[in-house]
Amino acid sequence: MRVLIVDDEHLARAVLREYLTTHTDVEIVGECANGFEAVKAIAELDPQLVFLDIQMPKLDGFEVVELAGSKPHYIFATAYDQFALRAFEVHAIDYLLKPFSRARLGEALAQARLRTPQPAQIEAVVKEAAARHTPLERILIRDGARVHVVPTASVDYIEAQDDYVAVCADGRQYLKLGSLAELEAQLDPAVFVRIHRSHIVNLGAIARIEPVSKDNHCAVLKSGVKLPISRSGYQRIRELLA
Repeated sequence: MRVLIVDDEHLARAVLREYLTTHTDVEIVGECANGFEAVKAIAELDPQLVFLDIQMPKLDGFEVVELAGSKPHYIFATAYDQFALRAFEVHAIDYLLKPFSRARLGEALAQARLRTPQPAQIEAVVKEAAARHTPLERILIRDGARVHVVPTASVDYIEAQDDYVAVCADGRQYLKLGSLAELEAQLDPAVFVRIHRSHIVNLGAIARIEPVSKDNHCAVLKSGVKLPISRSGYQRIRELLA
């Protein structure tokens, strides 16, 4: 197996490299210290298996998977137990909690050779997890060869546009491939509300709600942008702003 090691801690990479050297079917093709390096290395080195930390500078482990794609298999190796459920949702093979033993690494490699996590293994790891989903804090947007990292706190609203969503933040608009429903499921529902089939708005960006006709309203943002509000959206926004 061609293996890539991704961890921002030099000692963690060294320990993993040492453990892996005892497995004769493993070839370490590279090491990376941050998420941007990892995305580039996955594209250039074509590893079959990536050992991936989660909390890293620039891009975290889940953002690496989002940008690099699911062609390589991933084993997350992290000191944080609260991301286990999300790791398996992105089809990780295993989830190693630091510090892990040589034997535990051997189990993870065995799963990698099978290419799929087993139900009993998933159940065991999930039982260790301390929490479920955490709201999205950053939105990654490809722009040719560049990647924009947009903090969700800076987003005023998001608009559906065919197969894309337009993320509007800090006076700019970014197009991201995907559906409004997919993005809505990842955002903090206490901050972002679906006010229309085509619009999600950041409550903090709203200046006021105005009537348009007898039964229709619009949200006027602090930027001056006006967004339509459906009847169900008006009910949701009234409850949240009450």
